[in-house]
This record gives sequence, C-alpha cells and structure tokens, in this order.
Amino acid sequence: MDKMKKVSVCIATYNGEKYIKEQLDSILSQIGSEDEVIISDDGSTDGTINVIKEIPDSRIKLIFNDGRHGYTGNFENALNHSSGDYIFLSDQDDVWLPEKCKIVCELLSQYDLVVTNSKVTDENLNVKKESFFDIYNSGTGILKNIIICSTYYGSCMALRQNILPYVLPVPKTKMIDYDVWIGLVAEVVGKVFFCRTPLLLYRRVEQSITSTESLLKRSEHPLWWKVYKRLVQLYLISEFYFQYKITKLWKKIF
Repeated sequence: MDKMKKVSVCIATYNGEKYIKEQLDSILSQIGSEDEVIISDDGSTDGTINVIKEIPDSRIKLIFNDGRHGYTGNFENALNHSSGDYIFLSDQDDVWLPEKCKIVCELLSQYDLVVTNSKVTDENLNVKKESFFDIYNSGTGILKNIIICSTYYGSCMALRQNILPYVLPVPKTKMIDYDVWIGLVAEVVGKVFFCRTPLLLYRRVEQSITSTESLLKRSEHPLWWKVYKRLVQLYLISEFYFQYKITKLWKKIF
C-alpha cells in the first residue's frame, strides 16, 4: 500500500447492530493508523450506535445524517465528510477479506475507480456464489450498466478523492442510486477497473431486498417503470457528459 495516501472508509448504517462490529473489525485490521472510518447513521432505532461507540478506536468517526434520508443520502453524507486520498464504500453487514485494502490501494494508483469482485454468502457467511461478477457479467460500459443492468455496487467500490467533485451532489431522484451514479460519472471523467479477485464476503440476509436467492430474479417492477428509469439515467449522464466536455473545452480555449 502507498503509505503516503490516506484512506477513508465510508459506511452508511441503519439498524445494523447485528453485523456492524464484525464488518468494522475486518476493516480496522487492514487500514493504517492515520486512516479513518466515516460512519453516517440514518436514525437507527436499535443498538447500532452503542455497538459503534463501544469500539475503542479513534479512527472511527460517527456522524448523523440530517439531510436526505435513505441509503443514497446517507452515503452522500459520509462522502461529504471524508478526507482520504482513496475512498472506500462499505455496507454495514459485509466482511472484508484479507488484503482488500492493500490490493485496491495499489490499483487506485493507476485507476480513478475500482470495483472488486465478491463472494456471495448467506446470513452466516456460508458462500453461495463464488463470484458476484459471474452472476451479472460485471464490467464497464455506460450503456451496458444502464440498459442491461448496473454492475456498480457500492460495497465493492473504491475511488480517488479527485472524483468526488464530479459525483457530488448525487442527483435528487429515486431513479438513480449513489453507486450507479458514481460508476457512470467515473467512466466519463476517469479510468475504471473491475478487479475479478473476490475481496469481500457479500452477506445477503433474509430481510434483504437482494437476498442470495433473489440475486438472479428479475425486477418485479412493471415494464414502463423500467423503461422510464433507464431513460432518466441516460438523460442524467448525457447531461453530465456534455457539461463536462463543454467545461473542458472552455478551459482549454481560455
């Protein structure tokens, strides 16, 4: 790992007391003494806050989301408080595999956004699928990730600080999530790499919308909703693309 680069790990929590300590232990064991874990809580009503406060580690910075609620707004709050050169996104209930931080930091020295593969597990971390990438044919491509399906999952993503000014604020619409937006924007302004090595145990609990069994199921939303969502995403990234190109051209001329 590049010792000169500070790492920020952004976690969005909401009623995650059952698994948050296991996830934090897997992260804290890999990051450096000057790194940070930014935890943005979205109003948990269980023991999540107490579990976090009981961990005696000054690298943990707990903040509270007083802005737009939901996971997109909660992650955006965490990102706004991050100060690292390299920024990892993390769910509250997964587990980092050894060497994740080291491998991804090495890749971030060459790329602006890195998406890593993961092993899909059940609630007890029993592996059900060895490769998340194989399920969705994960990879780059703006049209691929809008029209077919998005393969940008926040829990598997890490980005360079220089990307943040472009991705924040995330568009205020339910038609595009924070991780999809980050992935699409990064493809426009930088270099994206999909690392096929599984570096995460992607835990799917029974209550999760994306449980292990439902990963391969198609969305139950009506066709008109799916088409509308994709059109909105195409519009948003197209608008961003042209604004970005015009701004670059303007700066080059003047």
